[in-house]
Amino acid sequence: MLAAYAALGPAWTWAIAGLALAGAELLVPGIFLIWLGLAAVLTGLLEAVLPLPWQAQVLAFAGLSLAAVTASSRLGRRHVPVLNRADRGLIGREGVLTEPIRDGAGRIRFDDTLWRVSGPDLPAGARVRVTGMAGTVLTVAAA
Repeated sequence: MLAAYAALGPAWTWAIAGLALAGAELLVPGIFLIWLGLAAVLTGLLEAVLPLPWQAQVLAFAGLSLAAVTASSRLGRRHVPVLNRADRGLIGREGVLTEPIRDGAGRIRFDDTLWRVSGPDLPAGARVRVTGMAGTVLTVAAA
């Protein structure tokens, strides 16, 4: 089977390998194989335009892979969304205690999540404002 692909020529072999790597990204997500796939497709295009010996093809693939991964990591650092940072959306928010705060611990519900809270002793139903967060425990004060 591999001999059949090799008979297509080096340019097609690189293109097929690139598509296989890009497809593997769907099975093993990590935003890494897609860049190797892109480098393989670009190596195939380079081979189609300028026939190269296999050693130069491997070096072109290695260089393009390094360039693609480096570029993606630099771009990724600038545009990474902040996920799962509930404190950014909860600090300053007001709510009503679902359970009283006794001995500094209680509970409050925001949206569909029940949060543990710490703060001054207050009865259930008291209105509070989130002032901070320590781990998964919200720090609250009477509103």
